[in-house]
This record gives sequence, C-alpha cells and structure tokens, in this order.
Amino acid sequence: MASKPAPQPTPAEEPAPEKGMRAHAKRNHEKLRVAANIVVAEQGADASLEEISRRAGLGSATLYRHYPTRLILLDIVFHDRVEALNAETAPLLTAADPGAALVTWVRTLAEHFTANLGLAKFLMLAEGAKELTSAHAQVRETGKKVLGRAQKAKAATADASIADLLDLVNSIVLANERDAARVRRLLDLAVGGIRR
Repeated sequence: MASKPAPQPTPAEEPAPEKGMRAHAKRNHEKLRVAANIVVAEQGADASLEEISRRAGLGSATLYRHYPTRLILLDIVFHDRVEALNAETAPLLTAADPGAALVTWVRTLAEHFTANLGLAKFLMLAEGAKELTSAHAQVRETGKKVLGRAQKAKAATADASIADLLDLVNSIVLANERDAARVRRLLDLAVGGIRR
C-alpha cells in the first residue's frame, strides 16, 4: 500500500519569511541610523561610511541597501535638526522689523550649523537633490523670503541673494565649525556689510 503524501500547508499555515525579513530589515535600519548619528556627530558630513556600518555591527552592503548614497543617509541623520531649524525661523517671516529678522535668521542658521557638525555641508550638498526630503529646501525658502522682506524695507543691500547668504554662513561655519565664539564674531562683521 502506497504511503499517503504529507498534506501540504494551506497559505494561512505557511510561515511568513517576508514579515521576519521586514522586522530584521527594520532592526538593521535602526542600527545604522543610530550609528550614523554618532559617527556624523564626531566626523561631520564626510563621516566614514565604513565606520558607520562597523559601529552598527553590519556589513557595508547592508548600509548601501538602506542608504544608497551618502546624501540620503545625511538626510535621515539631519532631518529632525533641519525641521527644528525651520520651526525656529518660521516666525521671522512675519516679524515686525524685517532687517532684524534677517540678522536673526543668519545667526540662527549659524547656531544650528555650529551645534550640528556637518549640517552646513549637508545643506550645501543637498541643494537641487531630488531624492531627499523637502525639509532642507524649506531652509532656503524661508531665508529667501526673510531676505526679500528686508530688501523691500531697504534694510538689506539689494544685490545680496539667498545663495550669497547661505555661502557666507556656510563658509564661516565650515572654517570655524568647532569655535562658536569666532563664528559669532565673523558673522557680526559680515552682517554689517549686508545691513543698510
């Protein structure tokens, strides 16, 4: 008598490897995110991707699977900080004194850049990148409107552009990223040339 074939499991009884993989992938994603935050805080926007994957206890192939480019990784690392910068500068769009608002915007930008190593460089690299979240674009948009209001009120030179301001702040911060007092001093000198 031929033995009966074992009953095949119905779809409902089959294990769900995909679910297990998703949970595993989520854990890897979180490990990489935590490691990236630590390494970028230490090394800035040029942080070693190999060091990030090593600290996460994962291979570099896993890092690239989750974050195909350095820019996408930095976007995740800096997202909350850029959102905080946007929230802090949003009231400047309707401030009573447009000239003072412009100075405050420049100083706030520099403070965030100084407090978050690599943020200034990330925002420079992110300009025009299509694969990133829109939070970084809002920084430029707010600055553009604040500058426009100051120029309209004749409180800022008419030939200054938002690109000029961002380059100015970025250059000062990148040259003195670990020296907040020097950043403030150089910004005060630079702002004197922007204000009218």
